[in-house]
Amino acid sequence: MSSRVPLPLSPFQRLGRLIAGIEPGRPPIDVSVGEPRHPVPGFVGPVLAAALADFVRYPPIKGTPAFRAAVADWAEKRFALADGAIDRDDGVLPLNGSREGLFHATLTAVRLAGDAKGPRPAILLPNPFYAVYAAAAEAAGAEPVLVAAGREDGFLPRFERLPADLLARTVAAFHASPANPQGAVADLARLEDLVRLARHYGFLLFSDECYSEIWRGWAPDGVLSAALGIGGDFTGVVAFNSLSKRSNLAGARCGFAIGDPGFLKAWAALRNVTAPQVPMPIQAVAVAALADEAHVVENRRLYDLKYAVAREILGDRFPDLVPPGGFFLWLDVGRWGGGEGVTARLWKETGVKVVPGGYLSATDAKGVNPGDDFIRIAMVESLETSREALSRLSEVLS
Repeated sequence: MSSRVPLPLSPFQRLGRLIAGIEPGRPPIDVSVGEPRHPVPGFVGPVLAAALADFVRYPPIKGTPAFRAAVADWAEKRFALADGAIDRDDGVLPLNGSREGLFHATLTAVRLAGDAKGPRPAILLPNPFYAVYAAAAEAAGAEPVLVAAGREDGFLPRFERLPADLLARTVAAFHASPANPQGAVADLARLEDLVRLARHYGFLLFSDECYSEIWRGWAPDGVLSAALGIGGDFTGVVAFNSLSKRSNLAGARCGFAIGDPGFLKAWAALRNVTAPQVPMPIQAVAVAALADEAHVVENRRLYDLKYAVAREILGDRFPDLVPPGGFFLWLDVGRWGGGEGVTARLWKETGVKVVPGGYLSATDAKGVNPGDDFIRIAMVESLETSREALSRLSEVLS
């Protein structure tokens, strides 16, 4: 269940090597990268213009009071927390996107643990995983431990099945809901079990929730609700989110961490000498974005239209095609030759660029890579372009 995780090239560098020298069979359509391409909200330009003078100032590492209040207000409303449940001084930190935060939080966690977790502290990762999880564990000098997140477990990792001695030396566990790439969503009971496990063994639970606002059917629960529900506070729990997916502002590089004030206060002290700040005009955009839900509702509507097209074109071959969260398709193409083979064929025959699932996961101690049979498709293009890309895929899989 666990193994040392090598750090290969990024999934997209590996993809580039796979199709290098192969001419696309038709005009290219790139649905490999999870980069939102819906319109930027209309208020962004005016807010930036009004705050332009603040680009001359060094931002405070803890963010402006307005930013922290906006994040806390949004999270309390979104996850049905009591007013004031989130510490406005030490319970919120701005990040240069959630990826940067996930990386530096891991360094801090291992540093703060010191010798308490022994000479080989562990970091738990779901498999498949977001590449920064493994990179952070390696950089921190910890052992990245792979925990399978396959179909048999609803595409969510079962950390509780790990040996007690391994859990005892665990410093932190990464958990994503909605998951990337599978789109699986953990319910409140599952999140509460994770919080209990983390607190029992004394490790941090890093909950990656950057796809929390891209869902169909019902809004996913969050780890903050789980933590409050079983302990009355956020001890040992940190939720990560950003404007990238929610508000189509990936280029703004603005995210935030919410949770355990003790950990976040210590992390802020380290960030003050190691990490980049978020520019104050960008923080002003975040304040406006978090106060507006209309653009988020429209965002979900556009994704829903594309998933309806996916059902129309591919639903007969993939009965579990549409995930409850996120904006990816995670397709088992094992019967057509597996992830790498289908990816190469798609590019050569139709010009559609996807990612082999094996590039988003790693081979475990048993020699199994749970992503090998899959491809990931980002549903980020326009409705018309998405229809064309999925139609070309259908031809290859016919």
